Amino acid sequence: MKSLVIAEKPSVARDIARVLKCTRQGSGSIEGDRYIVTWGLGHLVTLADPEDYDKAYKEWKMEDLPLMPEPFRLEVIRQTAGQYHTVKGLIHRKDVGQIIIATDAGREGELVARLILKKAASQKPIRRLWISSVTDKAIREGFSDLKDGREYDSLYDAAMCRAEADWLVGINATRALTCKYNAQLSCGRVQTPTLAMIASREEQIRRFTPKPYYGIRAKGQGMVLTWQDTKSGSSRSFDKGQTENLVRRLTGQSGQVTGVKRTPKKTTAPLLYDLTELQREANRRFDYSAKETLDIMQRLYENHKVLTYPRTDSRYLSADIVPTLKERLKACSVGPYRSLAGKLIGQPLPSRPFFVDNQKVRDHHAIIPTEQFVQLTHMTIDERRIYDLVVRRFLAVMYPPYEYEQTVVTVTVDRETFSAHGNLVKTLGWKAVYEEDASDCEDPDPEEETSGRSQNLPALNQGDAIYGLTFAMTEGKTSPPSPFTEATLLSAMENPVAYMESKDRAMARTLGETGGLGTVATRADIIEKLFSSFLLEKREKEIFLTSKARQLLTLVPEDLKKPEMTADWEMKLSKIADKTLTREVFMRDIRDYSRQLIDQIKAGEGNFRHENLTNRKCPQCGKRMLSVKGKNSQLLVCQDRECGYRETVSRTSNARCPNCHKKMELTGKGDGQIFVCRCGYKEKLKAFKERREREGAGVSKRDVNRYLNQQKKEAREPVNNALAQALAGLNLED
Repeated sequence: MKSLVIAEKPSVARDIARVLKCTRQGSGSIEGDRYIVTWGLGHLVTLADPEDYDKAYKEWKMEDLPLMPEPFRLEVIRQTAGQYHTVKGLIHRKDVGQIIIATDAGREGELVARLILKKAASQKPIRRLWISSVTDKAIREGFSDLKDGREYDSLYDAAMCRAEADWLVGINATRALTCKYNAQLSCGRVQTPTLAMIASREEQIRRFTPKPYYGIRAKGQGMVLTWQDTKSGSSRSFDKGQTENLVRRLTGQSGQVTGVKRTPKKTTAPLLYDLTELQREANRRFDYSAKETLDIMQRLYENHKVLTYPRTDSRYLSADIVPTLKERLKACSVGPYRSLAGKLIGQPLPSRPFFVDNQKVRDHHAIIPTEQFVQLTHMTIDERRIYDLVVRRFLAVMYPPYEYEQTVVTVTVDRETFSAHGNLVKTLGWKAVYEEDASDCEDPDPEEETSGRSQNLPALNQGDAIYGLTFAMTEGKTSPPSPFTEATLLSAMENPVAYMESKDRAMARTLGETGGLGTVATRADIIEKLFSSFLLEKREKEIFLTSKARQLLTLVPEDLKKPEMTADWEMKLSKIADKTLTREVFMRDIRDYSRQLIDQIKAGEGNFRHENLTNRKCPQCGKRMLSVKGKNSQLLVCQDRECGYRETVSRTSNARCPNCHKKMELTGKGDGQIFVCRCGYKEKLKAFKERREREGAGVSKRDVNRYLNQQKKEAREPVNNALAQALAGLNLED
């Protein structure tokens, strides 16, 4: 009898097939003497849409709500139905004795395979492959230690409860809001609290009143000293007159060194990357969106096989990975990393590495290089950048601490205290990995941050006199919180405790343990969908709510705006996975809650008004169109959700303005397309191509064609066709 291996994606299936010596290519499978390897394309099966229960539900009506299927039906996803039927046929082959689930090791990966098996009505025994990288070595070791599939039944129950709960709350609340206010409105237990956090930040900024503050800076003997209030220790004063009087009093005075404190210090390297930390860093350094970083990581994991599983929320390694570290160092010992890795290969590893902690690794360890030999020339520039971040962080944690001596000089001038800070490097340690770019080194010394920049200090001793000091008043203003960027929004989603109203410690702890709002695997898609739903807009790197989002937040039931809802669900889902709560009890509560939501929305007294109507008429239905701003484009969208027509007005291109070098917008259609820059520069597409050819650069046909094809695609796929397509297989986390 043969074993059928079900992987999540074709690329992973090919790797498994090669290791298992399966060589015969079939339609949607690869077969060998002992194994048949097949794959999904992500999900092949999902929860059925409402209209699959009753055709009448295709039309959205408030009187049909709430929708409460019992039991839930499954449907094959239409776009990948061919692959599902291939897998189903293999499942029921008479020579297949068992199923080996080889989908991603986690709650959602378990759901991918189990839904296929349930829809196909499989009764065959299940075994589970649980690995965190897809190198040949990891696959071989995983197959030598297959688990009994029944060990993961409770994990599947938790995943199924999450999916069904999202369906009940999401479908019902979205349909109710849309019917009540006759506008395309949707809500979710992750997307809505995310919008609420942005609204809270915008409100803080709006209410903020800058306050001027003042300080005193003294210069003399080759150093800069900063005044400190003797009572509060602060270097700021909000009393301008008092500060001016102080400067006048001190002018012409000499000082005396009253303290020279030298403190040896050391800092260890920052922890390894999890996906969210990597997304934050890539956004800060390269302006990559969270989705772009995840896509690049996925290629490095699946195609190049040089990095481990990307969708991890841990920044630590488990102890069983330690024996593989030398092999991983050898694999990445190429190009710019050769000498850095070479120094570690010949040395013993730390006896108790600070980055190894079994208790802080759940499904997957931190992102690190694999044992696969690296060919940097096969990578794109984007892949090289992300790979570089991961490899340097991996090398840094194995280097010794950065050691330095911090010197604090205290000078008294007429009873007023001034201080200066200086650092003397003793051992570069892990910072040697980042010598090329000091900005890569995170976690600056907190004392240095609060007390002024470090400087080279002269040799001084207590009691020395300081002559020739010059004093000047410094001025500044208190700053409001900064608007969110994708990097800081990811941080807030990962740790939303500050936005909780209840301050419940158990809920706060759960949000911390389960990764906050969304998961490392879903946060990027959630942010992208908030942009594509025209709830968010971008100005430079900063993110702001649209008018639509602000109105939506006034209409959504309060519970759906709070992180506490996700905390409550995750606490219960963890109990289901641990077998201390039954799925029946959880789902009964969710059904009751869904009914309450519908009642709240029906009783709502708000209203929704389109504030972005234009005078342009929809060519399909004749109604006025809405002007909306996508993440990288400006569009016109029909206000009628049943019509769904839209067209792109302009899109941010990769072409740079010859005057200010910022990215230009490409507007218009066909031969009349024109590049427009905010500085006022304009240039027709044809002239742009000719100029670039003269300059020897040549415009990228791929970029231009991508833009044109995207316009055609958007014209074919309306954005708001009764939300049917957008909400197909709704996952409320999205």
